[in-house]
Amino acid sequence: MDQNQPIPFPAPLSTTGTDADDAELLQAQAELCCHAWRHMESMALKCAIDLGIPSAIHRNGGSASLPDLLATLPIAENKSPFLHRLMRFLTVSGIFTSADDGVYQLTRVASMAADSKFLAEIAIRRHAEAFMTNVSSLVDVGGGDGSMARAIVKAFPHIKCLVLDLPHVVRGIPADGFVEYVAGDMMDFVPPANVVLLKLVLHDWSDEDCVRILSRCREAISNREGGKVIIIDTVIGSQSQQIYEAQLFLDLCMMTVTTGKEREEKEWHMIFLKAGFTQYKILPILGIKSLIEVNPSQY
Repeated sequence: MDQNQPIPFPAPLSTTGTDADDAELLQAQAELCCHAWRHMESMALKCAIDLGIPSAIHRNGGSASLPDLLATLPIAENKSPFLHRLMRFLTVSGIFTSADDGVYQLTRVASMAADSKFLAEIAIRRHAEAFMTNVSSLVDVGGGDGSMARAIVKAFPHIKCLVLDLPHVVRGIPADGFVEYVAGDMMDFVPPANVVLLKLVLHDWSDEDCVRILSRCREAISNREGGKVIIIDTVIGSQSQQIYEAQLFLDLCMMTVTTGKEREEKEWHMIFLKAGFTQYKILPILGIKSLIEVNPSQY
């Protein structure tokens, strides 16, 4: 090519597009960018929770300005200018709301981050009969610090609640007179009780391990009148598009960090049968999660 010749520019993709076409293409570009960068939203939310922003706003009466937040949050002085940018993004994302005066408030989404007990409270309030009918004792398998068990005892003082978890989890938890803590492995043994509770446990495990865990649970309730297992977990297939999408997000998370998965009803059914349970009832009352009441074939 003659170096003195002008270099031709590439031909445009279209020379007949209208202003409306251009606007649609530019809008599509923005939408694609939002999809590609969506992970930044979860990273920003995690940052806000780690800093304690939702709880700080809650403690401040439900609203707080940037100076209010900077006065209470563990943010280094050289990082303080970044707080405005973080809050601006999370406000546009619907996590917080902001008035013209720069005061931030919690949305319902942020309120969930400020109160980790909401799932237990909703489960008890909306399906109390699952805990009350013929129940004098309950063991919360994998119950951690006992938050769920304490919520149950608070609502139903007549129920004796135990928490079963690994020794390093329950070691050092102070006795409070309401919940008893038992160190052990659910794969080997579950203490006897009228009700065995599995809250957000089984989705961490493979089908084979779930059968093993549920078999131990069945042994724990085998000699108890009205014995049952209550499972709080995901049942994929919500009629709500947003909840359904969230369930599938959770399944991808389980695929990458555990040997478990989120399950459809037919998959739960097969696990229950293999573990010796013939009756179950699914109550989709907890948004992304459902409450599943499972009964053995015989007591």
